[in-house]
Amino acid sequence: MEVDKKDERESESSEQVVNPWEVSAKDGGKIDYDKLIDKFGCQRLDESLIDRVQRLTSRQPHVFLRRGVFFAHRDFNEILDAYEKGDKFYLYTGRGPSSEALHLGHLIPFMFTKYLQEAFKVPLVIQLTDDEKCMWKNLSVEESQRLARENAKDIIACGFDVTKTFIFSDFDYVGGAFYKNMVKVSKCVTLNKAMGIFGFSGEDHIGKLSFPPVQAVPSFPSSFPHLFPGKDNLRCLIPCAIDQDPYFRMTRDVAPRLGYSKPALIESSFFPALQGENGKMSASDPNSAIYVTDTAKDIKNKINRYAFSGGQDSVEKHRELGANLEVDIPVKYLSFFLEDDSELEHIKKEYGEGRMLTGEVKKRLTEVLTEMVERHRRSRAAVTDEMVDAFMAVRPLPSMFE
Repeated sequence: MEVDKKDERESESSEQVVNPWEVSAKDGGKIDYDKLIDKFGCQRLDESLIDRVQRLTSRQPHVFLRRGVFFAHRDFNEILDAYEKGDKFYLYTGRGPSSEALHLGHLIPFMFTKYLQEAFKVPLVIQLTDDEKCMWKNLSVEESQRLARENAKDIIACGFDVTKTFIFSDFDYVGGAFYKNMVKVSKCVTLNKAMGIFGFSGEDHIGKLSFPPVQAVPSFPSSFPHLFPGKDNLRCLIPCAIDQDPYFRMTRDVAPRLGYSKPALIESSFFPALQGENGKMSASDPNSAIYVTDTAKDIKNKINRYAFSGGQDSVEKHRELGANLEVDIPVKYLSFFLEDDSELEHIKKEYGEGRMLTGEVKKRLTEVLTEMVERHRRSRAAVTDEMVDAFMAVRPLPSMFE
């Protein structure tokens, strides 16, 4: 049984809290990912797996793999074993649409999923959990649906292949085979188990209790009969942030009892807030994040004013002691988004030894993020309602496994 005493309620712990709705470290510090791996029971993503990805795909691993942004997994090795033998798989990721615009942290799973789709040439399903946000954020059904379509435009702007990608909103798609699988999962999870995994209490409304099966069943190919007819044994790989792990611990526990394969996961760390690495960005504080709608002026201002620096208090002291790279947010952001490995290492060396100043590092980060956000904005502006309809249409994908 994968779901066991490790899943005791997070609120009872004096340590860090990591679940799909809350991420906080002990005493406001950094998330301890080693402890999280041990608590959740997943595995560290090691160099041997990354080397296998390069060998099997004949392309350089994504920067998020090379630099440990995606750092943990469940059965990713089995996915690679199957792929090496000629067996395909499909990808599943998602987005809870609760805001008009995405911030850079929201883009990370989609940037990485696009790489996986292209590298392995496999189909992808993207779930928009508009029902979840309606229940957790107290949004109306209509507003949740509207935000789902707006967020779909940002997702499509990442460059996904419409011939290999199905985007669906729960309000539109749940029913039929998908709902049958939801009921099967629901019958396998007791109330006590759900409370243990997710921390639900007697004060939570029953809609929250009913939601986990909705996020679970896209892991099963039989939930998409128009995409995978007769392929009920097709494996699923889920790229996601590690706070989503509780959903899929539950799913992996239930899957064999239903005759399905366990989904595999590849999981990322959290993209830190501008103010420091103490969890993930907060949508309630616009100055904690860079949004895809921010102007070049906004980006420059946020980085200069709010990006926590590991530099010293004076130039003289900085030249002597250098920067503390462990806490420096501009360096951490460059580690996510600066493609050139040699340039990143040069910046870290020069800055860490005091020859480069904080202002220079922030300037380079401003350039990198401005270019990235402006590129995304141009792509997003080109996404029409007709394109959204095409990605969300319930239809076969003719080139799924080319």
